[in-house]
Amino acid sequence: MLGNAPRELPLTTAIVLTPSFSMIALTSAVEPMRMANRLSGKTLYDWRLITVDNEPVSASCGIEFRPTATLEEASGFSTVMVCAGIEIYNFYSKTLDSWLRRMDRRGADIGALCTGTHVLARAGLLNDYRCTIHWENLAGFLEEFPEIEVSTELFEIDRNRFTCSGGTAALDMMLNVITRQHGYELAVQVADVFTHERIRDHHDHQRMSLPARLGVRHPKLLAVIALMEENLEEPLSRTGLAREAGLSTRQLERLFRKYLNRSPARHYLELRLNKSRLLLLQTNMSVIDVALACGFVSASHFSKCYRDFFGRTPRKERGLPPLADLDEHQTS
Repeated sequence: MLGNAPRELPLTTAIVLTPSFSMIALTSAVEPMRMANRLSGKTLYDWRLITVDNEPVSASCGIEFRPTATLEEASGFSTVMVCAGIEIYNFYSKTLDSWLRRMDRRGADIGALCTGTHVLARAGLLNDYRCTIHWENLAGFLEEFPEIEVSTELFEIDRNRFTCSGGTAALDMMLNVITRQHGYELAVQVADVFTHERIRDHHDHQRMSLPARLGVRHPKLLAVIALMEENLEEPLSRTGLAREAGLSTRQLERLFRKYLNRSPARHYLELRLNKSRLLLLQTNMSVIDVALACGFVSASHFSKCYRDFFGRTPRKERGLPPLADLDEHQTS
């Protein structure tokens, strides 16, 4: 799938759907193949939807999809995509792991859409490969798989592995694949039909720029916020942030009040708390380990800040029963 035009047409793809998979990632991957077939007048691509138990599965939006082939029927396919979503941390299938490793031994190109990267990592299929994942899931992935090289790129194609960050990134990844296999002209035609103004490459950013996200363009304020986002585990002092931006602490305070209506300390705290929530929901890290990973010196301080901001304790965030007051702050 990932090199030149396949020797035989159509190129066959098995798309494995996990519970609560991302529907936008699925359609963004499938529709370019469909449109390439239509515009070329040839069946360049063929695909089948697979579920592990051969039962229907619902996307995160609630729409149900029925499988169109079994794992066994798809064992001769040349390409595999695993499409996952928000519930991937609660999903594990030994059957799927074994099947994916078997497909790898048979020479299939294997990839992931959105959090499907987790499935490939758990199966040991990303060792010595470069991959990517949605920015919301990056911190949890790094904690669980520190040995795997993961980037913040829009998508990654590394030899016979391909991963994308989710959402419409799958569309750009597939347009790049179509370019490699059947030429730039066809890929541009597909993008044009979808009113996709340009084909992004893997170096494009996943997230909107800081100015777009925050609605401000003051260069020194943006530089400070970028520093905060890069230093969540070991937060920088207000003095250190001001010095790096060439400001006094008073000027720093005024900038945050003027443009964001909050103090630098409050903004920094919210960044750390939002990261902690992702780790609580996406990993099995203990509460104290989450606290330390987000720059809190104790579980009790972390729990108080978390409850004040989100209205629930870290344990309740995970759906765990509350403990006695002291125990809740000291036990994960």
